Amino acid sequence: MAHPLRSFLILTRSGDAQALALGQEMATWLAARQATAQVREHNAEDCRNVEPGSSQYEAIVVLGGDGTFIGAARKALCLGIPVLGLNLGRVGFLAEGAEDWHKRLEALLAGTYTLSSRLCLAYDLIRQGRVERSGVAVNDLVVSRGDLARLIRLSVSRGGEPVGSMRSDGLIISTPTGSTAYGFSAGGPLVHPEMEAFCITPVCPFLNNFRPMVVPTNKDIGVGIEEVRGDVRLTEDGQRCFPLAAGDQLVIRRNPGGQLMGVTDGAS
Repeated sequence: MAHPLRSFLILTRSGDAQALALGQEMATWLAARQATAQVREHNAEDCRNVEPGSSQYEAIVVLGGDGTFIGAARKALCLGIPVLGLNLGRVGFLAEGAEDWHKRLEALLAGTYTLSSRLCLAYDLIRQGRVERSGVAVNDLVVSRGDLARLIRLSVSRGGEPVGSMRSDGLIISTPTGSTAYGFSAGGPLVHPEMEAFCITPVCPFLNNFRPMVVPTNKDIGVGIEEVRGDVRLTEDGQRCFPLAAGDQLVIRRNPGGQLMGVTDGAS
């Protein structure tokens, strides 16, 4: 039996009146059962300075679609607490159905829920020998060209050993959770979400000389920006974007701060 939960942060999709109203209804329902809940609209707040274990909450409940869930999941990852997604969006691959929210919250209060442990990514962007930026990703990290249709030259290594190079529109490094997203659309593999693996998928490689692959997580993945003939960008979980330059190096590893703990069947 899991640990009963009594304190919640309910994050609602930004600008969504329906989600906000449901969140307030949930908070009232929880208060009647001697549990506490704070309702907030989700935003892209950076959690890099948050210390795990510092949260006053025991879990995050997310009301929205997959985009809202992914952003909230990064916050839950930084706080080291589980997250339950209730789908109010159009897709909802990552979230549970919102129609059974009473049963799902009852399971959290009673400790009868099940957790799914998910691998997440951590990365460093190294420029001229210095760490320019660090971050985490739940779904994927994408190196891609800008608006102009010009190929970029990338190198890939694993544990410092060369894997290959390519000229392509970009490269996707995804978690098993993220294998169902952009990576799948680009021809990458579908991987069970609880596996320990990195998915490496090129985007439209020239001459098709670099194939999608799945590799163990025991060694870092390196991505080198070898040649730039236009804008090149790093996108974190499809939500935050940063410019890259020739000579930049990305070092990608499993998140050393732990895994995302997702509530998968709170209505059981």
